[in-house]
Amino acid sequence: MTDIPPRLDETRPGWISLPGHLLEEAGVIRLREPADKSQQLLMHQLREGIYPHPFVIDDGVVRRLHFNLKLIQSEMEIAHPDQLRVAYTRSMMGFLLFNPLPKHVVVVGLGGGSLTKYCYRHLARTRLTTLEMSAGVIACREWFMLPPDDDRMKVRCVEASAYFSSPPQTSDRADAILLDAYDEYGLAPEMCRLEFYDNVKRHLKPRGIAVANISGHGNVAETHLSLLDDAFDGRTVAVDVPDDGNRIVLAFNDPVFPPVWQRLTNTARELEQRHPFEFLRLLRELERSAQRKRRRGY
Repeated sequence: MTDIPPRLDETRPGWISLPGHLLEEAGVIRLREPADKSQQLLMHQLREGIYPHPFVIDDGVVRRLHFNLKLIQSEMEIAHPDQLRVAYTRSMMGFLLFNPLPKHVVVVGLGGGSLTKYCYRHLARTRLTTLEMSAGVIACREWFMLPPDDDRMKVRCVEASAYFSSPPQTSDRADAILLDAYDEYGLAPEMCRLEFYDNVKRHLKPRGIAVANISGHGNVAETHLSLLDDAFDGRTVAVDVPDDGNRIVLAFNDPVFPPVWQRLTNTARELEQRHPFEFLRLLRELERSAQRKRRRGY
């Protein structure tokens, strides 16, 4: 078979497209590669799961960021690019129950930009700092309609452990830190240390909240839950997201814990008027989780 060069993508300079059907995918596969790259080589790397860069699969309705063909890192409905399509991301927005008008939010892990975009579009007074260690992921940002950096939003190419290990300036402390850092192997290994979570806590305001997306229920997940509990002196509460097999953990810097849950009911109702999420249901799940943890003696 003669090697046919991939076709240049007409909408993004520096990108090429492969027909998705060649790899049993709908739509097109978009790769950040030179036009003369061997199609056979690319198809082999993609098929074997050894292609070394993030890439995009686009079927005209949904656009997905991949690290390999089997692992969807993020997805976006093209007609509604600012929606939080994946269930766990909607649960991560539960920090708004405790601070509906945050001034500074730090997002760890850009992915397809879902959390960053949503906060940017719907929290008009919030400053956003997004940390992403992969330049390849950042290079995909335009495919996912992430706005360019401005005075209110910055995407930084930096390892989260390096960012949090530096002493925070008072103005840089966050109301919320959203931890959603995954690579092709799962949770970013740099996070699996007590020092990391101690440093995250140090970068929060006195009443700030860290929100962690923990995938699965294996030993690695349990280790992260334990580390968060240790770093935040037991002031954590976790809820399951059955649709995704994830757990969302909220860790509170505020020593006044747990909150008076009933007082948050009106806040949840008000948030549901502004955001398409079930805040009342999430509030009740958080309360039940905190009660179960108290009964177990934690």
